[in-house]
Amino acid sequence: MKNYFNLNELQLDALKEISNIGVGNAATSLSMLIGREVKLTVPKATLAPFSKIVEIIGGAEKEVAGGYLYVNGDIPLGILFFIPREQIPRLLDLLYGETMIKVDNNNHGDLLNEIQVSALKEIVNILAGSYLNSLGILTNQVFVPSVPALSVDMAGAILGQVLQSIGNVSDYALIIENVFSAEGEQINGYFFLIPEPETLDSLLKSIGV
Repeated sequence: MKNYFNLNELQLDALKEISNIGVGNAATSLSMLIGREVKLTVPKATLAPFSKIVEIIGGAEKEVAGGYLYVNGDIPLGILFFIPREQIPRLLDLLYGETMIKVDNNNHGDLLNEIQVSALKEIVNILAGSYLNSLGILTNQVFVPSVPALSVDMAGAILGQVLQSIGNVSDYALIIENVFSAEGEQINGYFFLIPEPETLDSLLKSIGV
């Protein structure tokens, strides 16, 4: 496949269906973890140039929490989860009931405490694990994720760190928008699959599209 941005409708539908199955499993896991229902939906899943990731989240200087992990296996890839910094307290409130974090918009160095970092890493773990389990069932492949790293910084800075850690990546990413909802509250996050060269081609072939 030479042009990954010209996927046909069947291929795009297959990628979105995998995403829907993954977030459905993630919603179940989160609900069991916190003891109340959480819904997760995928409004859209699409491919975009890798250089557009920071634009999608709001620009290179947009402050975000970024969780990243690398996935080993026959279909290697990276996974990156972004949520805007101002939505971190809302997400933790939504999932855990209280955040114990005060957002100071004038303080770029404002940090999360250990419990909050652990909670965000757990969210990344659940999202990534659920997606990879769905992928593994459909492709009959084994995916071995690393322990996630987490940073709160400008989106451009985090993406630069990720690029340095991966090295050899393709020029596109699969972008899966996630909407968390519970008790009338909705929060948008962004889940990026960052493939190595030929990974997407191998993935599509393994699911028969």
